[in-house]
Amino acid sequence: MDKMKHAHPYIPNEAPGIREEMLKAVGLKSVYDVYAEIPERLRYTERLKVPEAFTSEYELRRHVEKILSKNKTCAEYLNFLGGGCWQHYVPAVVDEVVNRSEFLTAYCGANYSDVGKYQARFEFNSLMAELLDVDAVANPIYDWGDVAGRSIRMASRITGKNEVLLPATVCPQRLAEIRQLCQPEEMAGAIAIRFIDFDPATGRMNLKDLKEKISGNTAAVYFENPSYLGFIEDQGEEITRIAHAAGAQSIAGVDPISLGILIPPGSFGADIICGDLQPLGVHMNAGGGQSGFIGFKDEEVYIAECPLEIYSIMDTVKEGQYAFAEVRAERTSYGLRDKGKDWVGTASGLWTIAAAVYLSLMGPEGMREVGETIIRNARYARDLLSSLPGVKPVFTGAHFKEFLLDFSETGKTVARINAALLERRIFGGKDVSTEFPQFGQGALFCVTEIHQREDIHRLFEALKEVL
Repeated sequence: MDKMKHAHPYIPNEAPGIREEMLKAVGLKSVYDVYAEIPERLRYTERLKVPEAFTSEYELRRHVEKILSKNKTCAEYLNFLGGGCWQHYVPAVVDEVVNRSEFLTAYCGANYSDVGKYQARFEFNSLMAELLDVDAVANPIYDWGDVAGRSIRMASRITGKNEVLLPATVCPQRLAEIRQLCQPEEMAGAIAIRFIDFDPATGRMNLKDLKEKISGNTAAVYFENPSYLGFIEDQGEEITRIAHAAGAQSIAGVDPISLGILIPPGSFGADIICGDLQPLGVHMNAGGGQSGFIGFKDEEVYIAECPLEIYSIMDTVKEGQYAFAEVRAERTSYGLRDKGKDWVGTASGLWTIAAAVYLSLMGPEGMREVGETIIRNARYARDLLSSLPGVKPVFTGAHFKEFLLDFSETGKTVARINAALLERRIFGGKDVSTEFPQFGQGALFCVTEIHQREDIHRLFEALKEVL
C-alpha cells in the first residue's frame, strides 16, 4: 500500500499526500505501523489478486449487472424452498415506510439520531407483545438461531442451572448457533444440550422421554411450534407444565405468521418466546432479512437477564409528560461493557419497522386470513404431491407452511430431482437427507399465501415428468 503512487478511484483518502498527512497526524511512518500488534507470521504480505478498478461509473455498472445476471431469483423461478427464510407477500406500503430516510439511513435509535424511532420501536414491541400474548419484547438481532441461544442463556442465568432439553427435530443451523452460544460442554460455565425423542408418526415431542430426561439440573425446555419440519407441536401447554414442575423455564420458538390461527405461546404459559421476524413484511435477501426476536413475561428477573435493548413509554421529570425511552440501558453490554451478562451485538432495528407496519396493516383478521390461506395451500399441496408414485409424507397430522416428503421409493435422490426441477425453472423442496437421514430422501417443501393452485399443479406436473 505504501508503494502506490496513485489514488484508488473508490478510496479517496488513499491518494499520495493525503495518506502521508493522515499518518503524520497520528504519529506513524507507515500504514503497516497500524498493524504492529499483529505478529508477522499472521500477516498476508503478497499483493491481493483483485482486478483493476474500473475508471468509469458506466463500466462498473455493466460489470456488476453482468455478475448479478447470473442470479436465479424467486421472481423468475417458482419457489418451494423454505427452511428458515420464506417467501411471503410484502405489501407495498411496508416498503414505502421502511425506505423513508429517517428509518433507512439512521443506524440506531439513540438520542443522537432518534427522529421517532424510539416511538416506532415501542409500537413494534406493543404489536409483537399482543401477537405473542406477553408483556415485554426486546429489540431484535441477527436471526432465530441466535435468539434461541440467548433465550437459553437467559434461562440458565435465571435458574442457576446448566442444562437444556431440545427436540431432536430442531433445525441443524439453529442448533449450530445454540451450541456456539452455550459453549463447548467441556468448558466451565457451559450449558449442556440434551435431546428429546419424537413420535415417528407425527414428529411431536415424546412426552414420556421428556419426563424421564428432565431433572433438577434442567434450566429450560426448548421446543418449536410450528417445527422446522413443518408439523404442528400442539403439546405446548403440557410441555410447559412438565418444565415448570421440574423448576425449569419453558422456551417456545415460533413462526410469528402462524399466530393468526395458532395459540400464542404466552397463552399457555411459556416463559420466553423467540423466533424470526422475516415472515412479517421482510423480503428474502439472498438469505438475509433475518431478525430474531425475544418476548417474555414483564417481571423484573426477565428484564434484568435479557441482554437486548428494550423500548417503552416512561414518565419524565415533568409530571404528566411521557417519553419513549430505553428501559434500564445500563444492564446491556453497552452499559456494562465486558461485565455485561451477554453481548448485545448489532440490532436489526430496520426490520422492526417492517414488522410493525405489516402487523398494523394486517390486523387480527388479516393475520387469521393469511394463516388460514397458508395452512390450506400447504395441505392441498402435500395431498396432491403425495399421490405421485413412490412419494410419501413423512408425518401424519397437521402441519403449517412446510411439510416433509420422502422420495426414497422413487429410486431418485432429492438432489437429482431438484436439479431436474431447476431446469424447469422451479426451486424444489429443501434437501434434508443429510440433516435427517432417518427420513430417507427427504425434501422439505414450503407453500405460503403466495402460491396459487396453478403453481402447485405446475410443481405436480413437473415432478411427474421428473419421476
